[in-house]
Amino acid sequence: MANDLVSIIMPNYNCEKYIEETVNSVLNQTYQNWELLIVDDCSSDNSLVILKRFEQNDNRIKVYVNETNKGAAYSRNLALREAKGKWIAFLDSDDLWVPEKLEKQITFMKENDYHFSFTKYGQIDQYSNSLNTEVSGPKKVTPKKMFRYCYLGCLTVIYDSEIIGIVQINDNIKKRNDYAIWLKVCKKATCYYLNEKLAFYRKRVGSISHQSKFSLIKYHYYLFRNSENMSCIHALFCTLRNLFFGVFKKLKYVKKVDK
Repeated sequence: MANDLVSIIMPNYNCEKYIEETVNSVLNQTYQNWELLIVDDCSSDNSLVILKRFEQNDNRIKVYVNETNKGAAYSRNLALREAKGKWIAFLDSDDLWVPEKLEKQITFMKENDYHFSFTKYGQIDQYSNSLNTEVSGPKKVTPKKMFRYCYLGCLTVIYDSEIIGIVQINDNIKKRNDYAIWLKVCKKATCYYLNEKLAFYRKRVGSISHQSKFSLIKYHYYLFRNSENMSCIHALFCTLRNLFFGVFKKLKYVKKVDK
């Protein structure tokens, strides 16, 4: 396994409007020892053309294409199997990193001997304008706390694959598949919070954050039932508990800030 190489996991589906800005946020990292593994899930727009151009210009970028549309869980699983780095990082194809993201977070983990971490992030709209919102989290997320609620923003997570190993989840999890990954990783390492805003999450109309509460309940139930193989009653209990702590998270960890 390459020493201190970061493998960046990026599923993509129809993100031609944002993918160039997203990949450039990786290219602009002050920490340059990385590989970017992008899995295109049969996009019908021009995002694959853009990605292939990046791949031709930088041999650290590797683009894989699913034969049929299989969803983000399958795409993440594929990229995780191909990853060669000690550090595994995650970035969706419409989100952004600040230039010092990898450098600061890896330094934080190495200095403290942490194997799993996340950071604060800001929110932007579909035009990359700030929504003046920051999302933080608890200082550490134990396995018990992780099952209560997903405090981690996917775009901020890094874990040590030498400790965690290869993580694979159920390919059929349509939503919250990033949370399915954290539920497996947390069984091997507590997750620690770096209190710096190092990424920006893009809120788009039609995204899961804009869907109905009923849909969110359904997704969480299927997550616990199918990914963690819980009984119906246990999965329902975890789903209801998740809803309660979701309200708690919004009150404590989601803040409006000045520009």
